[in-house]
Amino acid sequence: YSNFIDDLRVYVRGGTGGMGYPNLGGEGGRGGDVWFVARERTTLKSVREKYPQKRFVAGTGANSSVKALKGEKGKDCEVHVPLGISVLDDDGKQIGELNAVGERFLAARGGLGGSLATNFLPCKGQRRTVHLDLKLIADVGLVGFPNAGKSSLLSKISHAKPEIANYAFTTIQPELGKIMYADYKQISVADLPGLIEGAHANKGMGHKFLKHVERTKQLLLVVDVSGFQLSIKTQFRTAFETILLLTKELELYKEELVTKPALLAINKMDLPCAKDNLDELMTQLENPQDFLHLVEEEMIPANTLEFREVIPVSTYTGEGIEELKTCIRKSIDEQAEQVNEEYRKKKLRLLQTSK
Repeated sequence: YSNFIDDLRVYVRGGTGGMGYPNLGGEGGRGGDVWFVARERTTLKSVREKYPQKRFVAGTGANSSVKALKGEKGKDCEVHVPLGISVLDDDGKQIGELNAVGERFLAARGGLGGSLATNFLPCKGQRRTVHLDLKLIADVGLVGFPNAGKSSLLSKISHAKPEIANYAFTTIQPELGKIMYADYKQISVADLPGLIEGAHANKGMGHKFLKHVERTKQLLLVVDVSGFQLSIKTQFRTAFETILLLTKELELYKEELVTKPALLAINKMDLPCAKDNLDELMTQLENPQDFLHLVEEEMIPANTLEFREVIPVSTYTGEGIEELKTCIRKSIDEQAEQVNEEYRKKKLRLLQTSK
């Protein structure tokens, strides 16, 4: 997991101001500032490799002199970080966010230069330790228990080449892929590593994985049609129970996650008895309330996920893959149209109130 870094603790310090010039009332230059700037094709791993000391210090302001009574400002320190960064202080409080290319966050302000107000003595720059917390930004997040076939599905629908094997924890770091359409539209998909029961309480690597779901626009739940069992020591779960448990884990981690638009991919339709299992599952999904009495109470989420589409697929035979890509495109386009419509209504209301 160390190959993928989604949290980095760094020290930042603004530059010290320059000395004032008492005889002529000269003012020293301000210290430089430390800025985090969002850039594409940057990772926290590359930041750590480039700056192994994880210290960012801006330049000192120039002293005031006879030749230049107003000293020059110290050199700013700019650190390029990936998109999707939350900047947290040492207490875990969020103090900034960087989601778009070119966005900037002032991490540490430089100190004032010496002047009459400071008895011509310079001030030190702001200094603190901050956490750069990365949450992947993707259109669609694949959510499912280990071995549900998320990596195989990602490799079928996009150009990503994730590691695929027949044991539970193949994916141990988030994987990003892009679905390419004939009209050159691109939709990004994040394969988020397999959750386990209790992930919300940080069992396994629960929080490390669940936090990446927060920035995805939509969810794509991937469920094994024949059910799931992590090991011989854990209980077997049917496909219906798996959906309930995944919903419960998302809900317990952050309630608003279950309000995101969601699709459901029923995988491994090439297996024997898959058709019978699918028929049973579809009956249960049509009226989930009628079947909740069959499962343990602690497995039942407060709100069940409303799926826009349920698509049976097989990553082995390719069945349903094209239909799934079409459904993802349709769902993303509908959501974008909805957002645009809300924006237009808001602008209209503002115009009306201003008149």
